[in-house]
Amino acid sequence: MITRNRLLTAVGLGLALAGCKTSGELVVDGGGAGITAVRTTCPAVGIPDYTGDITLFRSPTSRTLADLDVAASMTDLTSTCNETGDRVYTEATFNVVARRSDVTGARSVELPYFSTVLRGGSAVISKRLGTVTLTFADGEERAMASGKAAAYVNRADATLPEDIREKITRKREAGDPDAAVDPLADPEVRAAVQRATFEMLVGFQLTQDQLRYNATR
Repeated sequence: MITRNRLLTAVGLGLALAGCKTSGELVVDGGGAGITAVRTTCPAVGIPDYTGDITLFRSPTSRTLADLDVAASMTDLTSTCNETGDRVYTEATFNVVARRSDVTGARSVELPYFSTVLRGGSAVISKRLGTVTLTFADGEERAMASGKAAAYVNRADATLPEDIREKITRKREAGDPDAAVDPLADPEVRAAVQRATFEMLVGFQLTQDQLRYNATR
């Protein structure tokens, strides 16, 4: 699972993705040094920092444990990806486990979550909201529910140009001047990889106060 520190920027844009590697690995074999490309067109999927938990309090102005109402966490995030067509389809599923302080009576709690697709680490391509409903039985402290998110990415946008792929995967002989140089150090290659890199991020749709609480607790 991946996490991202770009959440505060994402929230400012109206936001409150385990996945594929997005760079190459330098390998050495009998024929010399080269790059083995390990990326695919599937977006990486993950939960951004500070959005995997949500805490509800009885009083909107209180943040003490005595006033804690419900605390929930997003867990078991998994994803599947179909990259056979012109549009790459990714589906993520997750569980939400929650605990409440007052176990009197049966109760349902709806928690909002978001799923968004980023391109190049910062450009928001799409965003969707959903809710997951937790049902506490009378006398029960804990509850669990499941949620789902899905997104499409254009295959052409997530595919590296042929000339860039050639620069990354070209075999380097031991005597070549650039044998020990990481091709991703080339600004053109690095920019192309970034443009073709997508992430699907899933997390709780938090208020600014909830986000601040998660970041400082």
